Formats: sequence, C-alpha cells, structure tokens
Amino acid sequence: MSGSMATAEASGSDGKGQEVETSVTYYRLEEVAKRNSLKELWLVIHGRVYDVTRFLNEHPGGEEVLLEQAGVDASESFEDVGHSSDAREMLKQYYIGDIHPSDLKPESGSKTGS
Repeated sequence: MSGSMATAEASGSDGKGQEVETSVTYYRLEEVAKRNSLKELWLVIHGRVYDVTRFLNEHPGGEEVLLEQAGVDASESFEDVGHSSDAREMLKQYYIGDIHPSDLKPESGSKTGS
C-alpha cells in the first residue's frame, strides 16, 4: 500500500520513556480514485479516507449507493443523507488515512476573484 506517513512523537514530563506515536497515512486523490470497485472501495469524507469494502453488503442504503461515491469525495452526499451519530461512529472503524494536504479543496469562502 502506498501513501506517505507522518509521525508525531511526544515525550512525558520526565523527557523519557513516555512516547506517544500518532501516525497518519496520506493518500492522493488519484490513488483513492483507483479504489472504485466491489473488490476495493474507498471513500473520502471530510478529508479522511475510508476503506468501506467490508461494509458493502451491510450498508442500509445498498452497495449501489457506495459504488456511486467510490473513489471520490463523498462528503456532500454523506451529509445530505443525514447519517445518524451511530453511522458516524461506525465510520471510524473503516478509517485508513487522510487526503494529502495538497489535494484538499480550499475551504468555501476563500474564493478568489473580483
């Protein structure tokens, strides 16, 4: 699996031994776009990448809904459906990484022009 890794370390108050490692794997949108089939299905929701392949048969809305959003940013569709807090919690188990910062869309409101 390709993807770049970023690691952050924190030491305890004594400066030793207390190492906390937080690593995030970054994926490019072009890499996510290749995962758009029943064999491997990834979604992007709010800049986070989810491998929902194992969830295809369990999704209450059917696998077709997930296939339509496969390999792309599904944030708007995810929010439009009005998923429950349980659904949002369940999503965490499918999290595999974040979209690479250079592939993130600029926040709305930061449009340029005159």
